Amino acid sequence: MTDTKQMSESIPIYMILALSGGCMDAYSYLNRGRVFANAQTGNMLLFGVNCADRNISDALRYLWPVLAFAAGIMLSDLIRYKIQPQRLHWRQFSVMLEMAVLFLVCWLPQDLNSPANVLTSFVCGLQVESFRSVHGNAMATTMCIGNLRSGTYYLGQYFRNRNAAWIRKAALYYGMILFFVLGAVAESFLIRLFAEKAILLSVSLLMTAFLLMLSHPDTPSPRRS
Repeated sequence: MTDTKQMSESIPIYMILALSGGCMDAYSYLNRGRVFANAQTGNMLLFGVNCADRNISDALRYLWPVLAFAAGIMLSDLIRYKIQPQRLHWRQFSVMLEMAVLFLVCWLPQDLNSPANVLTSFVCGLQVESFRSVHGNAMATTMCIGNLRSGTYYLGQYFRNRNAAWIRKAALYYGMILFFVLGAVAESFLIRLFAEKAILLSVSLLMTAFLLMLSHPDTPSPRRS
C-alpha cells in the first residue's frame, strides 16, 4: 500500500531534489573527469567502449560509479526496512546521509576524482531509490529518461481524448525535467567560480528538502511507498 499525504512525496520536495540531481550530474561530468553521476547508461556504454579498446584503467573509471550507484540503492532499502525512526521519517535519514557524503566530496582534490565520482554516484543511487513517486506517479529526480517517457505518454493521451488530467500529468513530468536541467545550468556556472566546492549547492538544496520534511513530518510506516 502507499502512504498518503507524505511531504516526502510532494511536488516541492521533488522539484528541489531534481535541481540537486542536475547539480550532481553536471558536477561529476564537468568537474570530475567526464564521468556521469546519474546517467549510468552512459557510464556502462563508456565502460564497454574502453573494454573493447583494452583500456582497462579508463574502463574501471566508469565501472566503479555504476557499482556505487547500485550500492546506494541497496542501502536505501536497508534504511527503509531496518531503521525504525521515532521522530524522523526514513527518507530524512537518507537525505542526511546524502548531505554528509557530498560535503566530503567537496573537499576531495582533482587527483581524487575517481573516489569523488564513486561517492557522488552512491548518493544518486540512494536518492533515486528513496524518492520514487509523487502522489502515486513514478518519478525520478536523478535522471530524465523515465520522466521523458512518462510525460510524452501522458501528452499523447491528452491529444487523443482531451482529458485535462493527462496534460497535468505530462506537465508534472516535463516540469521535473526542467528543474533537473536548471540544476545542471546553475552548477555549471558555480563550477567556474568554486571548482570542487560547487557541489555545496547540491548540499544546500538537500538541506532545504530536509528542513521542509522536518517542518511537515511524514507519518512513519513500514510499508514501501
